[in-house]
Amino acid sequence: MSSISDRLAHAWNQFKHPQSFQPIIGTPSYTPSTYVYRPISNERSVVSALYNRIAMDVSSIDIKHCVVDKETGGYIRDYNSGLSNCLQLSANVDQTGRALIQELVMTMFDEGCAALVPIDTNVNPRTHDSFDILTMRVGKIVEWYPNDVKIEAYNDRTGTRDEIILPKTKVAIVQNPLYTVMNEPNSTLQRLIKKLSLLDVVDEQSGSGKLDLIIQLPYTIRSDARKKQAEDRRKSIEEQLSNSKYGIAYADATERITQLNRSVENNLLGQIQYLTTMLYGQLGVSEAVANGTASEEEMIGYNNRTLEPILTAICDSLTRTFLTKTARTQGQVIRFFRDPFKLTRVQDLADVAQKFIAMEVLTSNEVRSILFRKQSDDPNANALRNPNINTADSVASEEGAYVEGEEEGGYGGEGGGFGDTPVSEMW
Repeated sequence: MSSISDRLAHAWNQFKHPQSFQPIIGTPSYTPSTYVYRPISNERSVVSALYNRIAMDVSSIDIKHCVVDKETGGYIRDYNSGLSNCLQLSANVDQTGRALIQELVMTMFDEGCAALVPIDTNVNPRTHDSFDILTMRVGKIVEWYPNDVKIEAYNDRTGTRDEIILPKTKVAIVQNPLYTVMNEPNSTLQRLIKKLSLLDVVDEQSGSGKLDLIIQLPYTIRSDARKKQAEDRRKSIEEQLSNSKYGIAYADATERITQLNRSVENNLLGQIQYLTTMLYGQLGVSEAVANGTASEEEMIGYNNRTLEPILTAICDSLTRTFLTKTARTQGQVIRFFRDPFKLTRVQDLADVAQKFIAMEVLTSNEVRSILFRKQSDDPNANALRNPNINTADSVASEEGAYVEGEEEGGYGGEGGGFGDTPVSEMW
């Protein structure tokens, strides 16, 4: 099998061979009826921290091109392909597979949707239904057409973000499953961003020395003489404040001074706190999840309510777009795999591992691999067997037959099985 570099040397590149025809119909203003995509600000600390946390957690979960049983859906094996290499190892010259997924999620949150674009392929994807993907990029959809999309993506040949037009059937378009919460014009997130922007304006005014004072004078300002008198009084207070080391000024006993921005700021802080709490609840992200102190139950809820819908949307779009009907009938799918041991407390790992081995779900070497332990040389360590049940081999062993590893406390001898020795002691 040729190397990736050899294949890339003879590959089709979207930027090297740009779209030579105009999309049929329409104007660039065409948008899907159910979505109106628009960029949103991602500069606020609360929002960016939330985005980054979810994106990192999504990218930490394996997404694989694999083969499953067509009837049961059970996993059989990984499928070796360029797409698999992009998702698991190297997406392009700049990004790993995990970095690609993280950027995809961040873009999807910002825009409401994002595109995974096959940049380098073994053949022209516009003229071939089946093609192998060698490199991929995350793209921002800038214009929609009925059958095509104009995408802005990074071109590593020029170092700039360039635009290309591709058929929708050749681009994996991932819709944000949390769109109504994050991207709708009056969604909780959009309201929060507006409040944060307004708070920044108030802070800037305070930092610039503007106090936003209203002075109620003890006389009616109607004549020019009274206007001049009021203006002189305003300048007098400004001079006092500017020349004061601690920003202190005096006022006449008959004058009333009201400072505007403080009440506005106080109201904003309360509203921001309320919207932040509401947003976390709608996204399934508790404060404990955000700061890393969540319990096992909270993490399970976060995985099921937040991460799984995003991962499902990504996998469904990849399967639908890049796997042909023939490939799907052969059991090929794009699927995500969460490590259940990551949600298990350390003190519970031994019990869980022992149960998995006894139920013949995992071999002992598979458990050792999950726990980053060296593989055992015992042949029984690679077999699905319940050490608590006497097999023909163990019976023979008890009758005097020699079993390799028995003297060293292996699986076959007395006291060597998982049923007699706690897993926690074996590792």
